[in-house]
Amino acid sequence: MPHLSYVNVFAKDVVALSGFYQRVFGFAEIEAIRSPIFRGLDTGKSSLGFNALDAYELLQLSEFSDTRGVKFLLNIDVDSKGDVDRMVPIALGAGATLVKPPYVTYYNWYQSVLLDPEGNVFRINFMM
Repeated sequence: MPHLSYVNVFAKDVVALSGFYQRVFGFAEIEAIRSPIFRGLDTGKSSLGFNALDAYELLQLSEFSDTRGVKFLLNIDVDSKGDVDRMVPIALGAGATLVKPPYVTYYNWYQSVLLDPEGNVFRINFMM
């Protein structure tokens, strides 16, 4: 069965942005695939990659590189509601911006919506 191996984020600063996710969530870097224009983090069930903007050209995506607005969001699950409450201030301290404080969704998840330091949306989520 096919599976999602990586979600990659184009980043102005792959070191700083991958470091943000390491500090907030404790994801380990996959050092074997490190390059000057790429960092990968092991999230446990899949991986999170950070491509420098140079990757647009390498992937022949230059004409699509002018991205604006929210194009995706990362959903990072934690083990409890308490973890959501505990990690939001950690994320804010690491440079995130709070969009929506922790709340219960209509589908009964507990989550908070934030922007990482480069403006990408991510949610810290607990599925109740």
